[in-house]
Amino acid sequence: MTPVHRWVWRNPGRRVQKLLRFSETEIGGGRDILRAAEGTSDPLLRRLYMVHAVDEHRHGTLFRRRASALLRGTSTSAHAFQADWLSPGGHGLDELNVADESDDTMLAFLHVAEKSAAERFTMYRDVLHSDPATQAIFEEILHDEMFHMNYTLSQLVRVAPERHRWQLWRARLTRLWKAYLRLATALAGVISTLILTIQYFVVLPLFAFFAKRAERREEPGWHPIAAERNSSMKTEY
Repeated sequence: MTPVHRWVWRNPGRRVQKLLRFSETEIGGGRDILRAAEGTSDPLLRRLYMVHAVDEHRHGTLFRRRASALLRGTSTSAHAFQADWLSPGGHGLDELNVADESDDTMLAFLHVAEKSAAERFTMYRDVLHSDPATQAIFEEILHDEMFHMNYTLSQLVRVAPERHRWQLWRARLTRLWKAYLRLATALAGVISTLILTIQYFVVLPLFAFFAKRAERREEPGWHPIAAERNSSMKTEY
């Protein structure tokens, strides 16, 4: 875990914001998995997706309840720093259109996402020794994540025995590309803020200085226009 994430999780206010973000993402992921259950023609996958969706909704409820409990004893801001561009919470189902995915691509994406989520939740659990209640929630959720990770892989091998390895690599590359885009967007925001700050505090004062300097050289009052500037009828003045 990066020092930034350790700082976020050890700060009670930002911990609340992180849990609320996880709650929102888990519940949203559950809705997407329900849509996948509606779209598949495989009865076994439909049942497994339904169980998976119920688990995701329960995870979101657990995160929200814990955040509410922490919030009652913590003053926090709705705009607290999250560092979500480093490692997003949840399973990232907003990165694909569920209706356009086949059974094998959906299973591959879910497997890679669940594996990534399990690794992150393990790190979060390990760093929360000072908060046993939140640590216990991650421990409980990790059991479900292992089940989700295992069933998605076994079902992927069943529905696509010859293509499952390629689908897993495709899902990994897609998530890697999305992570790069998040990083690039975050860096672009930082760089643009830095450039605008330099312009405001360095460039604009220089322009103001030279403008005042030029103003002191001008004589006050009206000045006659030079004859050569007023000799042509084609000019504006």
